[in-house]
Amino acid sequence: MTDQLGYRGRIAIVVPSTNTSCQPECEALRPAGVTNHTGRISIKERPLTTEQAFMEHVQAMRDGMRTAIDQVVTCQPTHVIMGVALEAFWGGVAAAAELQAELTARAGIGVSMGSTATVAALQKFGARRIAVLTPHQPRGDEQVRRYFEEAGFTIPRLIGLKCPSPVQIAHTPQAAIVEALRTLDGDDVDAIVQVGTNLAAIGVCAEAERWLHKPVLAINAVTYWDALRRSGVDDRVTGFGSVLERF
Repeated sequence: MTDQLGYRGRIAIVVPSTNTSCQPECEALRPAGVTNHTGRISIKERPLTTEQAFMEHVQAMRDGMRTAIDQVVTCQPTHVIMGVALEAFWGGVAAAAELQAELTARAGIGVSMGSTATVAALQKFGARRIAVLTPHQPRGDEQVRRYFEEAGFTIPRLIGLKCPSPVQIAHTPQAAIVEALRTLDGDDVDAIVQVGTNLAAIGVCAEAERWLHKPVLAINAVTYWDALRRSGVDDRVTGFGSVLERF
């Protein structure tokens, strides 16, 4: 017997409970015969403007991530997206690889993460110099920069939007994202990367590729691309960025 809707693949997406962007953005990317199934990590909506609050927020995501994976794999998905961007970058390349291996063993199926998926996409484009947009506070930006530099990339510019709370990330106006992308661009970067799975940016990043004439990689698009390709689904999905259209 075969799942009637997810006969080509069933992708579990684990996100914080405050995240309202990752699920709908991934749903827009879904080819026929692939279904998405969301598991949520229970965290509080709270200001993140102090170091203590930010680190408590990070710890809450760590504490709930494995429970959320245990819950969502009961629907028998064929692949998992770990949609907590900060954890995907935290501690650098070695820590991310260790986390991905641990979660893969726990889930019993493949796991895609924003950090390793973005590196895979950047390698497809041959990009080595990148500019980065995040919604994070400075401590989170430090972790993102560390990961990419350890992965061998040069980062001439990084903009952190310092969104004041988890829910407020999704309220970032498109105009603010466009302004940040234009500021990040320059002849000294091969590509622009957007991280933060609650920052709704797939549409604007896809459009920005047309006027910046270079890859502009939105984390939700890149991670979903990685999940599809590692699941054996090779469909080209148009309108949501060059990585899904070309590779």
